[in-house]
Amino acid sequence: MIQIPKKIRTVIFDLDGTLVDSMGMWKDIDVEFLGRFGLSLPERLQEDIEGKSFSETAVYFKERFNLPMSLEEIKDCWNGMAMYQYSHVIPLKPGVREFLAYLKRKGISMGIATSNSRELVTAVLKAHGISEYFSAVTVGCQVERGKPAPDVYLFAAGLLEAEPKACLVFEDIPAGILAGKRAGMTVWAVEDDYSSGLRAKKEALADAFIDSYEEIDLGD
Repeated sequence: MIQIPKKIRTVIFDLDGTLVDSMGMWKDIDVEFLGRFGLSLPERLQEDIEGKSFSETAVYFKERFNLPMSLEEIKDCWNGMAMYQYSHVIPLKPGVREFLAYLKRKGISMGIATSNSRELVTAVLKAHGISEYFSAVTVGCQVERGKPAPDVYLFAAGLLEAEPKACLVFEDIPAGILAGKRAGMTVWAVEDDYSSGLRAKKEALADAFIDSYEEIDLGD
C-alpha cells in the first residue's frame, strides 16, 4: 500500500484515463469524425495531440485536415459525439469513489485540471454523483498553453488557494505528468490501458506510480 505524503493539502486530478476510463473512446470518435470528410486516422495522431486543450486540438484538426468548419463547430461536434458516452457509459476507475470520500474525510481539498471540455467534465461528474468533491474544475481552454506546460495546474492551484508544493497530481500520460512537475507539484502516475506502452516513461517522470487507486492506504 502507498500513503499520501503528510505535506499534501490538495489533490488535483486529470480526468480522462485518470479518474475515468475514457481514453480509448476518443480514438473511435476521431476515426468517425475524420471519416465524415473521407479522411483516415493518421498513425501518430494521438501522440501529436497529447496534452493539447480542447481548443488547441480543434485548431490542430482544422489546420492539418483543412476542415470546412469553424473551431466552435468542431468542438460542438465532438461534444455531441461524446456526450452520451460521458453521461451513460464511461466508468470511474476502480477505487476512485472510495478515495474521494477518504480525501474529503481528511479535509484535503480537490480539483480537476483537464484538457477536455467543461461540458463533458460536467456530464461525467453529474453521471457519477461526484461533483460535490471538487472545489474547482479547470479546463485547458482557460489557460494559454496546454499540457505539458504547467498552466492548467497552476491555474487550478490558484482557484483552490493551494501552494503547489502542497499539491498532489494524478495523471495518466507523460505530457500531464510533466505539466504537474513543472508546476512544482508532486505527481503520481496512474496506469491506463491506453497508455500501457508508456509505463516505463511514466514511471521515470512521476514521483510514484499506481496501477489502481485501491493500492492507496485509506487507513484513518
